[in-house]
Amino acid sequence: MTRLALSTLAAVAALSASVAQAAPATYNIDPTHTFVTFEAKHFGTSTARGRFDKKSGTIVLDKQARKGTVDITIETGSINTGVTPFDGHLKSKDFFNSEAFPTATFKSDKLVFDGEKVTAVEGTLTLLGKSQPVTLKAEGYGCYQNPRIQREVCGGDFATTIQRSAYGMTYGVPNIPDDVKLVIQIEAIKQ
Repeated sequence: MTRLALSTLAAVAALSASVAQAAPATYNIDPTHTFVTFEAKHFGTSTARGRFDKKSGTIVLDKQARKGTVDITIETGSINTGVTPFDGHLKSKDFFNSEAFPTATFKSDKLVFDGEKVTAVEGTLTLLGKSQPVTLKAEGYGCYQNPRIQREVCGGDFATTIQRSAYGMTYGVPNIPDDVKLVIQIEAIKQ
């Protein structure tokens, strides 16, 4: 082969590799490294905290185009505050009404980037059958090559404050404050 043919072949191979890298990639949420937690003032005094133990979802990320989608499902009946009677009250009709609304979802098709970093995710949170726009701000974001599973993992901590009354969760307002901080600490594995 001539030098021109070899350099043309190398250029085509490099272009093919860059096109392959530019394609959107799907990442499945790792439930062992993903936590959905909340914080709310208890009658305006101490902070009540809890988490949802069952969650699933996917993220599609196109790093080159700086865009993607997020689809997360949270099982409301998996709420865990560490206090069984409190969990029971939170699962009741007063709060999450887990029997009638067994899941909450967050869906987004708008990731906000600053360079290569995701700084926010704008989407819709659906809870108790009501949907509201929500922006999750990144409190950390990064990707790494997991040495154990030999795959890329991306994730970070994403937080927002919602008003529970916007979803029809009005029990105790205003004595029990309306504001609830929601944090989704997520890691997702490239497929």
